[in-house]
Amino acid sequence: MKDLVILGSTGSIGVQALEIVEANPSLFRVVAITSAGNNPELIVEQAKKFKVPVIGVTKGSDLIKSALPDVTVIDGPDASTEIAAITCDVVLNGITGSIGLAPTLAALKVGNRVALANKESLVAGGDLVMSIAKPDQLLPVDSEHSALWQCLMGGEKREVAKLVLTASGGPFRERKDLSEITVLEALDHPTWSMGPVVTINSATLVNKGLEIIEAHYLFDMPYAQIEAVIHPQSVIHSMVQYVDGSTIAQASPPNMKGPISFAINFPERVKGATAPVDWSSSHTWTFSPIDNERFPAIDLARRCGTLGGGLPAIFNAANEVCVAAFIDGKIGFTSIIETVEEVVQSLGSKSAGALRDLADVSAIEKDARRIAQEHISKVAR
Repeated sequence: MKDLVILGSTGSIGVQALEIVEANPSLFRVVAITSAGNNPELIVEQAKKFKVPVIGVTKGSDLIKSALPDVTVIDGPDASTEIAAITCDVVLNGITGSIGLAPTLAALKVGNRVALANKESLVAGGDLVMSIAKPDQLLPVDSEHSALWQCLMGGEKREVAKLVLTASGGPFRERKDLSEITVLEALDHPTWSMGPVVTINSATLVNKGLEIIEAHYLFDMPYAQIEAVIHPQSVIHSMVQYVDGSTIAQASPPNMKGPISFAINFPERVKGATAPVDWSSSHTWTFSPIDNERFPAIDLARRCGTLGGGLPAIFNAANEVCVAAFIDGKIGFTSIIETVEEVVQSLGSKSAGALRDLADVSAIEKDARRIAQEHISKVAR
């Protein structure tokens, strides 16, 4: 039985992870959960259902403490970081945003294995994370990276020609005019059920840009050997092409329980974690190149990753601000990437050199958020 800490238990990843735990009570024991505190009723329900002894919340702890007098409640902005350092078998980091970086580092430093759904940890602080992560200590949860990880088991790293990530293309891959897209339209993803920020990032293809940076760090692969293609059916989650011309792909219906379960129970698979592909039925799977003129986010992310330094952190921080502004109705859909590019250009000269610690990451992110807000105030509706 594995002792499991879930960071972001009330989010999409956390909720699905707990469903896996519920279905496999002999495999997992939840020893701590954390949440931002926006849904205190749900975290109380989770704590009672899974008999969780420790809870961490950023805010709203009074209600939780009164409802759970026998549970240890850690509150404040560093709650997830503190709980990530609890000795356990696996920390599942399902937090959204670069605030997930500090908990990732905390978990790795004490020797906990990290099942990482928080791609921003690697985008904002990839050098910091990889400098302390030991072999098999950092396990990917993103469906694309879980797929790559599994496909890479089929050969040696020196035999890899390229990594190919697939992208659904979001809801607007065939829409010509992107200027009038509404928030509700952008939140209606055709194949995946995700949290709002990740869903918007999928619509802009920022998510795929972040995933290219994530793949670079996870698999120590040059950016020139990492590609992305459109695959609307979201059944082939990624592929690895080898030097002999063969390609190994991972296929399963679009359901995050597969990659979550593989990471939290590694090296063993969880029986029945998700339904398999029905090979007795007819299927049509299509692949096409990404239109980088209509969706420039991937090229921008690749440039930031290739140049390195603080640029990936700048790209991500600016995007987080812009997505929030779009959801709040302050800017239009196309202004998200336009603003991110403005911020990257504005801070490019200040981003040289490696980020040495969390303080460096926080400083460059603060500058990026400030400039993004300034630009948003100029173009706000």
